[in-house]
Amino acid sequence: MNLLEKYTQKEGYAEIIAESDKRMKHIEFGILRLKEEATFKEEINDKEVVLIILSGKCSVKGRDFEFKDIGERLNVFAGKPYSVYLPCHTFYEVTGGKGTVEIAICKASSDVGGEVELITPDKVVHKSLGRLNWTRDAYFIIDSRIKAKNLFIGETMLPSGNWTFPPHRHDFDNSPEEANMEEIYFFRTKPSQGFGMQKIYTDDGSIDETYTIGNNDVTLLPKGYHPVVVSPGNFLYILWIMAGEKRLFLSRPDPRYKSV
Repeated sequence: MNLLEKYTQKEGYAEIIAESDKRMKHIEFGILRLKEEATFKEEINDKEVVLIILSGKCSVKGRDFEFKDIGERLNVFAGKPYSVYLPCHTFYEVTGGKGTVEIAICKASSDVGGEVELITPDKVVHKSLGRLNWTRDAYFIIDSRIKAKNLFIGETMLPSGNWTFPPHRHDFDNSPEEANMEEIYFFRTKPSQGFGMQKIYTDDGSIDETYTIGNNDVTLLPKGYHPVVVSPGNFLYILWIMAGEKRLFLSRPDPRYKSV
């Protein structure tokens, strides 16, 4: 099973993981790129949507809300993002601001209404994870504070030469140890020619894949452990999108590495 996709930069919306993709149960994903005053509009039905502003500025409005000139990052390595949560049965329109705006559009199935929410950078929660050469910075954007149906979203910054370790999975509903949450990763590298590697594997060996990952790559994680490492001299940005019916941030580390 191939679990690696690539985003090829283009104007407008580029769909990367479609609703029809049988590898994922809940998640759809794509990148929206708009020049100044260009627009994109969508009527959401049985889905919830999160807009993560990767870089640039835009305005987002709907029938009863408007957020003007949001976004302040020059790139994904330049601080916390602005984001917008949109519940099901919502119309929204995005208008590009000065220059070019790039937005990750994250979707999951939903039948629960709610409130549109603007998540400003000061509402993004930062946590330092790991130690030694598996330290990284995690930024929680859509978590239990947001009344979403399925989505749980954040960003991770992985320093030069470091790992996301120990390997963990979230395949089974076994609270409080683990929750069944599928996931995707979207990568950016600094510099852009940088690279890393990701291994995706299950206990029973039904999945055992290793990929070289680079700028604008996407990996699909329907199940299994999924550690990442970045090469020395490079920095890795990971946008992670999780979705599951129980919507809990619970994972089980690979017991073979419990000493780490």
